[in-house]
Amino acid sequence: MRTSTTARAGRYAALLAYLAFLALPFLWLVSTAFKSPRELGSPHPAWIPRHPTLDNFREAFDAQPLLHAALNSLLAAAGAAVVAVVIATPLAYVMARRRTVLTRAATGWVVVSQAFPLVLVIIPLFLVLKNLRLIDSLAGLTLVYVVWALPFALWMLAGYVRAVPAEVEEAAAVDGAGRARTLFSVVAPLLAPGIVATGLFAFVTAWNEFFFALVLLKTPEKQTLPVVLTHFIGAEGVADLGPLAAAAFLATLPSLVVFAVVQRRITGGMLTGAVKN
Repeated sequence: MRTSTTARAGRYAALLAYLAFLALPFLWLVSTAFKSPRELGSPHPAWIPRHPTLDNFREAFDAQPLLHAALNSLLAAAGAAVVAVVIATPLAYVMARRRTVLTRAATGWVVVSQAFPLVLVIIPLFLVLKNLRLIDSLAGLTLVYVVWALPFALWMLAGYVRAVPAEVEEAAAVDGAGRARTLFSVVAPLLAPGIVATGLFAFVTAWNEFFFALVLLKTPEKQTLPVVLTHFIGAEGVADLGPLAAAAFLATLPSLVVFAVVQRRITGGMLTGAVKN
């Protein structure tokens, strides 16, 4: 009993340490965003601003087109999430239900593709997009995000499909439903938490992505929010810390809001009562 209590306490301590590791940088970012220039230059910085100010936010919006860049990021991220989910859902169903040589090869490709670094694939992607005349366009960037998110989306959704009882599909077959109708009318509604989680993953990944956007987008009006944030750093590497922190804080809000809104839907179960007795 004492060993079990000690192990449980150790797990909670590790979890708290991990949460602190994740939360402290964000809390420091928020604190910096509301500090005055005098406090930012203080040799003894404090966690809580002594004289909170919104000047950093005003300067950030005056210095850079944050709203336009956020709209570009939203279009690319939302488009990539929708397209990735639409493509991955039927493919994941086939991977989970049909155990053939082809599906095993596809599963192996999903695993191996996650090991590819961004630098390794950027040149082939650049050449493909150049031939398609999609360089320096949000459509081309969205296509790259779809390709990058698709392997992990397949992996996630295949796991959710395997969690759906086979009896659900057998009952649909007894009622005369074909494969396509079973997928879209019976299985897909039960996969709603997995589809939401997968779409959320694709959206957040594309929203925060920097490297592809930096390489593929050259026109300032088409740049996404992570790329625009780099404009707060001068030519000599000196950052305008206050406005940069304010802009970075605003850039993190959409991800936090999306997680807060869909959290219950992701964690909620939807299979209760789905199987016929």
